Amino acid sequence: MRKFTLLICLLGALVALAQPVVSLDSCRAMALRNNKEIRQATLEIEKAHYQHKEAHAAYLPNIDFQASYIYNQKKLSLLENDAYLPIKTFDLLSQDYEYLVVVNPVTGEPVLHDGQPIPLQVAMLPKDAMTFNIHNIMAGAVTLTQPIYMGGKIKAMNEITRYAEEIARSMRDNKAQDVVYNVDAAYWQVVSLKAKQRLAESYVNLVESLQKDVTKMLNEGVATRSTLLAVDVRLNEAQVDLTKVNNGLVLSRMLLAQLCGLPVETVLHLADEDNETVGTGVLRPTDYDMELVYARRKDVRALTLATEVYDQKVKVARSEMLPQVAAFGAYHATNPNTYNGFKNRFGLAFSVGAMVKVPIWHGGGLSNKVRQAEVEAKAKRLELADVQEKVALQVNQAKFRYQEALKTYSMTQTNLAKADENLRMAQVAFKEGVGTSDEVMAAQTAWLKANSEKIDAEIDVRLCDTYLSKVLGEGV
Repeated sequence: MRKFTLLICLLGALVALAQPVVSLDSCRAMALRNNKEIRQATLEIEKAHYQHKEAHAAYLPNIDFQASYIYNQKKLSLLENDAYLPIKTFDLLSQDYEYLVVVNPVTGEPVLHDGQPIPLQVAMLPKDAMTFNIHNIMAGAVTLTQPIYMGGKIKAMNEITRYAEEIARSMRDNKAQDVVYNVDAAYWQVVSLKAKQRLAESYVNLVESLQKDVTKMLNEGVATRSTLLAVDVRLNEAQVDLTKVNNGLVLSRMLLAQLCGLPVETVLHLADEDNETVGTGVLRPTDYDMELVYARRKDVRALTLATEVYDQKVKVARSEMLPQVAAFGAYHATNPNTYNGFKNRFGLAFSVGAMVKVPIWHGGGLSNKVRQAEVEAKAKRLELADVQEKVALQVNQAKFRYQEALKTYSMTQTNLAKADENLRMAQVAFKEGVGTSDEVMAAQTAWLKANSEKIDAEIDVRLCDTYLSKVLGEGV
């Protein structure tokens, strides 16, 4: 049985050694790499990039091909019946062409029909000659359209899509900052609970040691049963607290694994969890350049770019009030050939031209559209100013919280030194017989509280430092 227990311990030690040690930076990197929201934000950047390329394509000419086919039931005839056309001859006397008409040989007057003179000679135009086969009509064209001046709309749309791409990138970076903050909080929570686990185990050991001493004293008749029962109750409470800490540590490890994009059952061995003290890291300065903070804050950066987008929207609205010029060209083919007697063969030709559109009056609709865009741009700038004021307040609040955390940590160190000395004196007095078990348990409780408060203060400094870094726009 002892060999089996030893084997289990060795296997547990090997498993512990096999677990990789991960640092805070490693956890951050895993979270940034596996976070689905960041992946979605990256796809938004890609989408905005293609939108920018689409807007840039408006500078280039558009080339299109169009084709059509129509079947007609009947032929096209320009005449109802055969047509007769009068013929003119040249008159030497008048030096002009004159119609020859039928004259009455008796009177010499033109013979009239329906009030009109009857021509002497006519040319017949058969109906069949003016009938065309249009059963199958086919047409096709290759067209080229080149915008020349669109009132500045194309340039404004390019600026809008460029800003949109930068906004998408800023929003992705802002999500990354949130992920880093959450990972840091989960990381230091695990470190805190690991330290409290060691503290709870040490407290259990202290109470167990006191239980053994009281048991010996009870056996020697120098202690009462009630004293031992009081120590037993305290030991049970300590063991319950240890169980709670153990459960909390397991759940905190699960949360950290989930934030890192790993299965929740993954046990990460943290680089700082076995340190005797967490420490406070590098102390921060207390004065900050808010303009630099605004430039680093990704959410403020995105809102600043949004104001630029709304300014460009004003230009887009104003472009509809300005002239628009475009050039076009086409190479087209038709069948029947309309260029050569409607023959059933393709006729080819090209054409070029230009188009100018000048808005004159639209009932005030276009000017009101511009005013609406200007109002939206002003509202967005006011929103930016409001956010900057809130960021300034947020930075000052985070700075004060950080300073308070440092002061609290300093006080807990002093309290812990006093609690250590108080516990030592109570234990010595108890062993010398001049102190009671109640005094020892009270000293142990004070020692546990002082150590717990020190751990909380250390972690609070770390978390306040992380939050201050976030509100300052540092990190990612």
